[in-house]
Amino acid sequence: MPPDRATTEPVVVRLHGAGGLTLAADVGGPDDGPAVVLLHGGGQTRHSWHGTWRTLVDAGWRCWSVDMRGHGDSDWAPDGDYSLGAFADDARAIATSLPTPPILVGASLGGLSSLVAISESDPQEATARALVLVDVAHRIEEAGTQRIGDFMTGNLDGFASLEEAADAIAAYNPHRPRPTDLSGLAKNLRQRPDRRWVWHWDPAFVQGKFGSVDETRSLGNAPLLSDAVASLGIPALLVRGRSSDLLSQEGARDFMALAPHAEFADVAGAGHMVAGDRNEVFNRAILDFLERHRPS
Repeated sequence: MPPDRATTEPVVVRLHGAGGLTLAADVGGPDDGPAVVLLHGGGQTRHSWHGTWRTLVDAGWRCWSVDMRGHGDSDWAPDGDYSLGAFADDARAIATSLPTPPILVGASLGGLSSLVAISESDPQEATARALVLVDVAHRIEEAGTQRIGDFMTGNLDGFASLEEAADAIAAYNPHRPRPTDLSGLAKNLRQRPDRRWVWHWDPAFVQGKFGSVDETRSLGNAPLLSDAVASLGIPALLVRGRSSDLLSQEGARDFMALAPHAEFADVAGAGHMVAGDRNEVFNRAILDFLERHRPS
C-alpha cells in the first residue's frame, strides 16, 4: 500500500550550490530511500515536477526537486553567471552532498547540466548512479530553441493576470489543455508590487553577461556535449516527446549511437514539456528505469 498522502507532503530545504549559492528544494520520501534528484528546464521551477515528485515519493524514493540557480526560491547569481558550467557545478554540488549518489533526472537545461556534471566527475558513479535526460541531448534543433527563446523573452514585463499568463502558455504549448485551476501556475510566477505577474526567474538568465536564452543549448556547446554523451559510463535513459521540436528523431538516434548502452522512451502526445504534457506516461517510463537501477 502506498504511503498516506498526508505523510508525503514536501518539506522545503536549502541545499548548497556552487559559489556559495543556496538552492531551494522540495524533499520527501523515506529517509533511507534511494535518492533521486529532479532538475527542471530553463524558465521553470521545482513545481513543474509536482506530479513526478509525488509518484516517486509514493514509490519509496527519497526525492529532491530543486529550484536551479536564478529560478524559483533559489538564490540569484550575484555575478549573473548562468552559464552551462555554473549549472553543472550546482548539479554536482547537490548530488555529492547527499548521503548516497542519486539518480539524476533532468529536463532540458536540468538534463544538460546533469550530463556535464557527470561527464566531468571521476568516477562518474561518485556523482550519480544513473541519468535520465528529458527531451534534450547533445544535438538539438535550431527552430525549437528559437521558439523557446521567443516565448521566454516575449513577456519579460509580465502579465496583468494569471489568466493572461495561462493564455500565453496555451498558445506556446498546444499539446497541453489550458488549466482551469491556475493555482499551480501561480507557483511558477511571482507578483510584483505593481500587481503584474512575472516569471519566477532572474531576468539576467536571458539578458545578462552569461545569460542568453540559447546559452545552455547553443551550438557553441555542441563539442562539449557530444564528448559528454560519448563518455557516459553509467546507466542512462533518454526520454523524448514525440511531438518535440527541440529533440528530433535524428537527434535521438545520434545520442543512441554515441551512448549505445542507453535506453530510449518515446512519449506519444507530448512535446518538449514531456512531464507536463503526458505526466502519467512519463512517470511510468522513468519509474520502470529507476526501479531496475534501485540500489539493493
